[in-house]
Amino acid sequence: MRDVLYLEEIEQAEALLKPQRVEVLRQLAEPRTCSEVAERLGQTPQRVYYHVKRLVEAGLVDQVSERRVRGIHEGIYQAGARSYWLSPRLVGRIGLRRARDELSLGYLLDLMEEVQADIAALDRAAPELPSIGLSGEIHVRPEDRQEFLSELQGALRSLFSKYGGAEGDGFKLAVACYPKAAESGTTASGAGAAREPGDSSDPRGEEHD
Repeated sequence: MRDVLYLEEIEQAEALLKPQRVEVLRQLAEPRTCSEVAERLGQTPQRVYYHVKRLVEAGLVDQVSERRVRGIHEGIYQAGARSYWLSPRLVGRIGLRRARDELSLGYLLDLMEEVQADIAALDRAAPELPSIGLSGEIHVRPEDRQEFLSELQGALRSLFSKYGGAEGDGFKLAVACYPKAAESGTTASGAGAAREPGDSSDPRGEEHD
């Protein structure tokens, strides 16, 4: 383990700058498995593994060994450094990069993986688990695409502003909009989905709660 890791790649900075991942890194100051970290943080192993996977991909965490437990191979991970310094040239670029990446399919895949991890961490035995799932298909002309995206972002910002206070129960909202797969003899068109962790989406655009 190095004393200091100087972050010069924006991917590394963005992987690190999440409160939960900082906590995971602190626990990995000593070699530990995802299960051990999860127990210390009061989280599920699946959730911790999601964060560890991202940190490993960014070169901030290393898999130092592996052990076999009940026939399952379990990785042992350790932080790559005791402290991390952010290059000044990255300051100001992170927000711009994030805005651009939000329009990429790579970001969408990461988002869906995060939603899956969140759902897996929910207690399905809880007596009340409010959730909603929506799915539908839309058609947007190329010349109207930017207007549609701006309108969608504006609607979401309005919701986040209205319900973004600290009071009440916490919910996570994830929205996905991606091209519909082309069918035989047709061209791809826009498709949208909005969902909170919980019930599966209905192809007719109906709500479930």
